[in-house]
Amino acid sequence: MIVRPKPGVLALFFVMRGSVVPRILPHILGFAAYAAIIVGVVHITRLDMSGFSIAPFGLLGVALSIYMGFRNNAAYDRWWEARKLWGQLVYEIRNLARATNGLIEDPAERRALLMESLAFCHFLRGQLRKVDVVAEAGKFIGEEAHAVARALNGPDELVRRMGRRAAELRRNAAIDAIGYRIIDERLATIAAVQAGCERIKGTPLPFAYTLLLQRTAYIFCLLLPIGLVSSAGWSTPLFTALVAYTFFGLDALSEELEEPFGMEANDLALDAICRVCEISIFEALGEKAPPPLAPERYFYS
Repeated sequence: MIVRPKPGVLALFFVMRGSVVPRILPHILGFAAYAAIIVGVVHITRLDMSGFSIAPFGLLGVALSIYMGFRNNAAYDRWWEARKLWGQLVYEIRNLARATNGLIEDPAERRALLMESLAFCHFLRGQLRKVDVVAEAGKFIGEEAHAVARALNGPDELVRRMGRRAAELRRNAAIDAIGYRIIDERLATIAAVQAGCERIKGTPLPFAYTLLLQRTAYIFCLLLPIGLVSSAGWSTPLFTALVAYTFFGLDALSEELEEPFGMEANDLALDAICRVCEISIFEALGEKAPPPLAPERYFYS
């Protein structure tokens, strides 16, 4: 995730960190070169292009804008729902820490349960990003992280472990039935957060929308120079490049937002959110908390 102040008017045109321009630059340059070739051919051959106008592109542009708006809204809804789920996870981790401080008298048992909750955060991050997080989780649960990693669903395995630990405390009369219910409700909500993230991860937007938009955008940009050449002349490549930047830029941004758990510039900062959970847990235990993660060149991972 890019976190930076709003650039000034001059810097606005040169900011690349967090921009989709590097990703779509081949499209911009390619269509600009294609438009320049069209203009050159028309001037050399002296073709009469006055019969072609820009009017039909207005209708096609409106239709394309509607489709792009729908897809962009759908992608942003996924991104925002994912952010709300991880915000709820922070909320539930803090509630779990507060509840265990009042319900579990044994400091070792309380710490073990909360360390498993931190390992859950990292294993959920690893599951969503498809990265190895055994080393990070091992800081909290030691060698048990390797056993959790062998499970098909590591985060779910940790929820089960926390549930078994709470049940053992109940059997040993370390907590009463009401205390067990309070902890179990926190674990159930954490499991619901995981299920919500898995739903977003496992259900991409229908491929037909992407295919339709990209086909239409390509056709639009390929035909645009033909409609512009008679009226815009050598300015045609510039206008074509601007249109390509708008259409393919929105498409690229939608693709990033559609998968909010990745490592792209506009994806969620899951590392930083996990660190927020760590700070909350360690402070609840009365231990020294790690510092918040700082952005690297405006980028939170």
